[in-house]
Amino acid sequence: MIRKIVPHIIFLTFLFSLLISSPVNANWEPAKEGDKIILIRHSIAPGSGDPSGFSIKDCKTQRNLSQEGIKQSIKIGKLFKKNKIKIHRVLSSQWCRCKDTARYAFKNYKEFSALNSTFQPPHDKNANKQIKELRNYIQKWDGNGGNLVLVTHYVIITAITDTVPRSGEIVIIDKNFNTLSTILTN
Repeated sequence: MIRKIVPHIIFLTFLFSLLISSPVNANWEPAKEGDKIILIRHSIAPGSGDPSGFSIKDCKTQRNLSQEGIKQSIKIGKLFKKNKIKIHRVLSSQWCRCKDTARYAFKNYKEFSALNSTFQPPHDKNANKQIKELRNYIQKWDGNGGNLVLVTHYVIITAITDTVPRSGEIVIIDKNFNTLSTILTN
């Protein structure tokens, strides 16, 4: 009996691993159309949260991209070029791991505090204010055919999309905050 079950368990484990490692809906088409919002969770930065007493102005006190995260950021930029994704503007959280993701992927970006992490105190108190500011910005944004790229943290992406992205994951939404596609980059 066990000999008959083991091959099935191995096959199911293989299928499950494919599901975990494959994008749910790796579709660039919505972004190719333009006028979409492209949320990117910062690339791989080992750990969780930031050390106590970190300073937003001092990268040495924060959790930063690993070498793998830097490579992932460069790959993100190459994916945008390969898929001919038009970019109107790139905005980033003020956290160094987000700014570095934006810099390695796109070179040019501007900081936008509404994209800052609200994961831990004292920044968690800003969550409602930031989400409101971000939603208002997106509603008023007019990309003239280009896409708005927002490099941020999973807590911000989850708050406006109900998607829980992995490091470097791309979530494409419309101005009504409907998730159109998700793309894994690692």
